[in-house]
Amino acid sequence: MARLNSKAVVAAVVLAAVVLMMAGREASAALSCGQVDSKLAPCVAYVTGRASSISKECCSGVQGLNGMARSSSDRKIACRCLKSLATSIKSINMGKVSGVPGKCGVSVPFPISMSTNCVN
Repeated sequence: MARLNSKAVVAAVVLAAVVLMMAGREASAALSCGQVDSKLAPCVAYVTGRASSISKECCSGVQGLNGMARSSSDRKIACRCLKSLATSIKSINMGKVSGVPGKCGVSVPFPISMSTNCVN
């Protein structure tokens, strides 16, 4: 179960990766996949259908991750981490994933998708 939670975090993070790619601030330390996973772990139950509503902890993690991904490099790393994990999770509901930023008050000006280009 812990492995599923770790992997499922990435699905939620796909949405955060997109958010991260839009947060044009610079930072000195690089973001890690472990940080991304831990911020979004509370979102797993919602995006896999085990919870009917999004938790405050999930939104706090999404907002925190948005604040952590300050550099272009961090946003690209987060995107790659999220997509890699999300592709291995079969129970993810991408419709729910794409709705998480809006439910958490984070604005994303484009659709969240597995086809997002993490390089640009």
